[in-house]
Amino acid sequence: MPDVITNSAEAASTAALHQGEAAFFDVDNTLMKGASLFHVARKMYQKRAFTLRDVAGFAWKQLKFITRGENMKDVHSVQDSAQKLAAGISTEFIRQLGEEVYDEMIVSKIWPGTKALTQEHLKSGRQVWLVTATPVEVASVIAERLNLTGALGTVAEAEDGIYTGRIVGEILHGAAKGHAVLALAEQENLDLTRCWAYSDSYNDIPLLTSVGNPVAINPDSKLRQHAKDNNWPIYDYRSGRRAATLGLRAATGAGIVYGLWKGIAKVRKR
Repeated sequence: MPDVITNSAEAASTAALHQGEAAFFDVDNTLMKGASLFHVARKMYQKRAFTLRDVAGFAWKQLKFITRGENMKDVHSVQDSAQKLAAGISTEFIRQLGEEVYDEMIVSKIWPGTKALTQEHLKSGRQVWLVTATPVEVASVIAERLNLTGALGTVAEAEDGIYTGRIVGEILHGAAKGHAVLALAEQENLDLTRCWAYSDSYNDIPLLTSVGNPVAINPDSKLRQHAKDNNWPIYDYRSGRRAATLGLRAATGAGIVYGLWKGIAKVRKR
């Protein structure tokens, strides 16, 4: 019993020490390999909510995302397409779909190294938030499954539990991530100079520079250079190498497209 009391006291002391601190994690290519929205689209095809042509478009952008890194134009294009296609679908349907997507597709693609970082921050008594352009319903499922504090994501407009096809505010990407973190810091009474942020993309510079401890994870070439120039820590969990070779990238992308096509073929066969 004394040991339990001591450990509890130590935990309380640690939590008090880091009160007002938080860690913010991007999702796509930072917490998990690839784009989470791609898997949502694939699952919606299986549910007959999307057409094969719709999913093919998402698959092509997923391939480019993994082989070339994040592109603002593609991110906005995917989000815009997804919102329009989701018009008329219930919020409860998307919530349940998010659970299935996590269990069947996302959990196996989470980088163990990044997951370990989230858990270390939690053990230290810091809040841990996901900050992503992914729909907040899906981001919230990921946060819940990993026992994180919460998630900030793109919010789709809904009326009477049905999506309208419009977005509330703006896609949570680029500068919008920085704004969202500032608003959350005010709400949660966080000291951002003592907070951490993790991302793979140069587009997330607004998020990374909003905190005192920015970290690059699996960075694209521009973020890697920026991180080096500013002495930011760099973690790369991609297949045990610092930077992917073009050949391996192409092979990975081809495997994704092939896997997607085989999965769709099975569904169509059923």
